[in-house]
Amino acid sequence: MKRDYPDRPIVGVGAVIIGGGRALVVRRATEPLKGEWSIPGGVLELGETLRAGAAREALEETGLTVEVGEVLEVFDRIIPDAHGRTRYHYVLVDFLCRKLAGEARPGSDVSEVRWISAAELETFAIADSAANVIRKGFQRNQP
Repeated sequence: MKRDYPDRPIVGVGAVIIGGGRALVVRRATEPLKGEWSIPGGVLELGETLRAGAAREALEETGLTVEVGEVLEVFDRIIPDAHGRTRYHYVLVDFLCRKLAGEARPGSDVSEVRWISAAELETFAIADSAANVIRKGFQRNQP
């Protein structure tokens, strides 16, 4: 599947994994967003449900088996090139997830993983859209 300069938007899923009062974030190893911190996730595969895609991406990128819960956010991520032409266009569905098993480690498309607290999130170098959905995850994960 051609991800840059697509013919139509691409559906992606994200796993907002909250555990022990912290959220798991990943540093992207590939474009788009290479080198930036974000929520574990990726492109939905043909024949895959949204929740199954979020669970698969969490396992591939972080090594964690997760339980996929409620939808936290649905939004567009449109990234133009220097000429204003749409280079990437994703429709993203982010889910609140709970760790079931495994130890966090960088997997495919990821160079680093890190657990961060709600306080750390306020100064952490991550896109506002990702920070906002992680805040929703913290709020909805209250006991």
